[in-house]
Amino acid sequence: MDNTALTALQYGFDTFYFLICGALVMWMAAGFAMLEAGLVRAKNTTEILTKNIALYAVACVMYLVIGYHIMYSSPEGGILPSLGFLIGDEHSVESVLAGGEDAPYYSARSDFFFQVVFAATCMSIVSGAVAERMKLWAFLAFAVVMTGFIYPVQGFWKWGSGFLNEAGFLDFAGSGVVHMAGAAAALAGVLLLGARKGKYGANGQVNAIPGANLPMAALGTFILWMGWFGFNGGSQLKMSTIEDANAVAQVFVNTNMAAAGGLIAALIVARILFGKADLTMALNGALAGLVAITAEPLTPTALQATLIGGVGGVLVVFSILGLDKLKLDDPVGAISVHGVAGIWGLLAVVLTNPDATLGAQLLGLVCIFAWVFIASLIVWSIIKLVIGLRVSEEEEYEGVDIAECGMEAYPEFTKS
Repeated sequence: MDNTALTALQYGFDTFYFLICGALVMWMAAGFAMLEAGLVRAKNTTEILTKNIALYAVACVMYLVIGYHIMYSSPEGGILPSLGFLIGDEHSVESVLAGGEDAPYYSARSDFFFQVVFAATCMSIVSGAVAERMKLWAFLAFAVVMTGFIYPVQGFWKWGSGFLNEAGFLDFAGSGVVHMAGAAAALAGVLLLGARKGKYGANGQVNAIPGANLPMAALGTFILWMGWFGFNGGSQLKMSTIEDANAVAQVFVNTNMAAAGGLIAALIVARILFGKADLTMALNGALAGLVAITAEPLTPTALQATLIGGVGGVLVVFSILGLDKLKLDDPVGAISVHGVAGIWGLLAVVLTNPDATLGAQLLGLVCIFAWVFIASLIVWSIIKLVIGLRVSEEEEYEGVDIAECGMEAYPEFTKS
């Protein structure tokens, strides 16, 4: 096979792999929807499903119109992004076949597709944390700004070759850029929104508000676990060489083992603390393990990945309990799973990657969190002043399904 034919074959293969990984990440939207729908009360199910499918559509449009340009067409090494619209031209045949280090090795459209599903994933994290008491249209208004501007700016700082990338900050697939960023936006919303009625008592007691459908929550976790292979595996960007194929295989194995380690650790900690095997903690333990390994799923051994995920699983249990002590109401544990485990994942990079430095990791961590939290707090505050964030007390009692969507998910059952 001559070089031209080989280049064309590799280009087609890497483009196909990138698209399939993007499709797996898109399927994570279903995982978030099922997980959150299972962990809220029956009277709020339709609204949470509406939020999840609508935010995906909003993210796709906003990232197409402005977000992708901000993230990948801004000046290298910079802090301030360039504003522009749409996603540019496809690679020409000549540029691909020219060869060399600067030649593209997958389609520009496949890159956009892979990146847009990451933007939607970041916004999905916010959904569960503000569930059961936020107005639907307030949430969607925030999604417009988050996916079109807030997320792409900090994404540019790392993945768009901005100043964090130049400083040596490492985040392979997004423990910080995607997961911690989503948690920071969620935290800002929760602080302004307040807790659900009845969640916390006058004497400081925490009242459990169980979800309506744990089989659905478990299914959502399995879907997310599966989708994460595309999330981390696709971030290798190609697999048409022996080296890249081996790297992708290692990433898949480490991703899987971190989830397993996180689940087992959370299950054991819950058994010690509560005397029972808590399913919701186990599910969040698996997700915390996945978030933790996402910053560096390539350099650890499989055993190291299991341990990194295990630490994430331990942290998430104590974080969920700690946030409740602070009266920060997060119905699905999103801030703990994606924020606390995301921070741990960024710091854990220095344990296995010799190119990582603690200073650079801390710089990235602080800059991303500060930007997303402050920008989100401003946007949430503006939305609160203009249309309000929270449904009325009566609507919250009756359920936001009726108030916001006019239909119930389980009309044949009594409201709970």
